Amino acid sequence: MAALKSLEDAFIHELQDLLSAEQQLVKALPKMAKKASTPELREAFEEHAAMTETQVERLKQVFESLGRSGRAEKCEGMSGIIKEGESLMSSKNAEPEVLDAELIAAAQKVEHYEIASYGTVCQWAEQLGFDEAHELLGQTLAEEKETDAKLTKLAKKQVNVQAGYEKEE
Repeated sequence: MAALKSLEDAFIHELQDLLSAEQQLVKALPKMAKKASTPELREAFEEHAAMTETQVERLKQVFESLGRSGRAEKCEGMSGIIKEGESLMSSKNAEPEVLDAELIAAAQKVEHYEIASYGTVCQWAEQLGFDEAHELLGQTLAEEKETDAKLTKLAKKQVNVQAGYEKEE
């Protein structure tokens, strides 16, 4: 990690962390889609995987706007959340509907992590006067909030309802 002597240093560090987080998600979301038994959940994961690829490119644009190289620095937080999700997906004892509920929970942990991170870098970009970066990061922040809301709606109206009934043996 580079020396953190200014808010701009912290901003660049967080952008590198976010780039790593998004790159990790590009790999994880298709696995989650494959494990989802609810078609709407599978579709939501597939849509977010495509959106995440766009977000990676947007982060690279942010680095370009700052005259910096877009070098990722491993995001340990996202790595841990993904590892937890992989553990869930490898469970042999989960009913498909219950696994879907757990997949939504895992995905919302991801979204909340990203919302917190993008909220911070948006505020810092604004404070530092990085207008283009602020606009680009704000687009991603809005997308992450929208994804979280979609997952909540899907959970409440369908997945959690289906998971709430025990299977008869």
